[in-house]
Amino acid sequence: MRTRTVMKTMALLLVYFFAVHTMTAQEKSEVDHSYKPLTLKLSEDGKKYIRFITWHQLWATTNNLEAEGSKLQLTPSIRRSRFLAFAQVSPKFMLLTHFGLNSLSPGNLTSLGNNGDTPQMFLHDAWGELKLHDAVYVGAGLHYWKGLTRLSNQSTLNLMTLDQSRPFVAWHSLGITDQFARHLGVYAKGQIEKFDYRIALNSPLRNTIGGGIDFGARDSGLTYNGVSNLNEDGDPTGNTIVEGYFRYNIFDAESTKLPFAVGTYLGKKKVLAVGAGFFAHPNGMYNAATGEHSSVGHFGLDVFLDMPSGTNGDAINAYLAFMNFNYGENYVSRWAGTGNVIYAQAGYYLKSANIMPYVAFNNGSYQGYDAAVSALNVGVNYYINGHHAKLTLEYHRIAGDVREGAIPTQDDGLSQIRLQMHIFL
Repeated sequence: MRTRTVMKTMALLLVYFFAVHTMTAQEKSEVDHSYKPLTLKLSEDGKKYIRFITWHQLWATTNNLEAEGSKLQLTPSIRRSRFLAFAQVSPKFMLLTHFGLNSLSPGNLTSLGNNGDTPQMFLHDAWGELKLHDAVYVGAGLHYWKGLTRLSNQSTLNLMTLDQSRPFVAWHSLGITDQFARHLGVYAKGQIEKFDYRIALNSPLRNTIGGGIDFGARDSGLTYNGVSNLNEDGDPTGNTIVEGYFRYNIFDAESTKLPFAVGTYLGKKKVLAVGAGFFAHPNGMYNAATGEHSSVGHFGLDVFLDMPSGTNGDAINAYLAFMNFNYGENYVSRWAGTGNVIYAQAGYYLKSANIMPYVAFNNGSYQGYDAAVSALNVGVNYYINGHHAKLTLEYHRIAGDVREGAIPTQDDGLSQIRLQMHIFL
């Protein structure tokens, strides 16, 4: 790894990062950063309303710092630009709509914005929900009520890290069976005191990234496109996915009004949550040589801690997840693969400085690879106004993963320094 280049780049970005911190601290007594949610009240008591949320996540990233002979470059991009609205006009029903774009960069801009292969505004979520009982809500549409782990249901508005850990093992189905981590289907969710659950019955995407190809070093003979192939009797199969997640909150209960799991509460809640989840896709895999279908089945266990530390407003954050993936022998998917993955993160919020340094680690051991795939993220958040306005500086590295640009015959990988400005209202 080009250590000198990494250190120089980090130093330059840190100067910028803390210059902004200094200027913001100097004007702290002069500027009012208070914020009220963008809510349209539909009744005098405010129980009927439409809530609007809009946000941008703007990035500047270096090129791969481990590529031999490359010159340092910084590339701007729009990681996310989104608009979300949900309406509650009765305790019996609710609807939500969410649209936007992802990953707009100089490499995929077009002259007119709608010509060529470029990121476009598209529908992320669109669901309606009915209340059947205080502990039972059902909904349908393009939804984000997911199984497996907490991070599979991660909100991007209040991440503790800069972004979801990549490779996207928590979003293992992204572009494989779903549209950007959302499935079309029905779900049920509810909460009984400190226990909550979510379970969904979905239909898989037909047009997958790479056609469901095997990314493994060993040829499994499998493709993840069973839904596109008739069974031996000539009948459709692989049309159903079942997933769920179950959680118990030992201290404060977390909201289940929306599916989006909070990354950190910055000391505003005391949370210790233990969860377990699964993802099952019967007959989702297909072997072209034998004409046989086989099933996909994953499960996960996790624990999340986010709570005040001491009496000065500081807070601690920690998360640990174990995921077991089973696609079939030796199969490696776009984001995960048959085998086990461990993900861990830890951060500490220093309220007096409005910063939160953190570290996150991801390690995958797959049958299809001889060596483990690992990812490391080390960074710091600076909160101008909590999660509503923050800057994040992060060193990001993935090792041993040919899917992310590593060369199998060399001990190298992908490493970047990333700077993000995140603002949401």
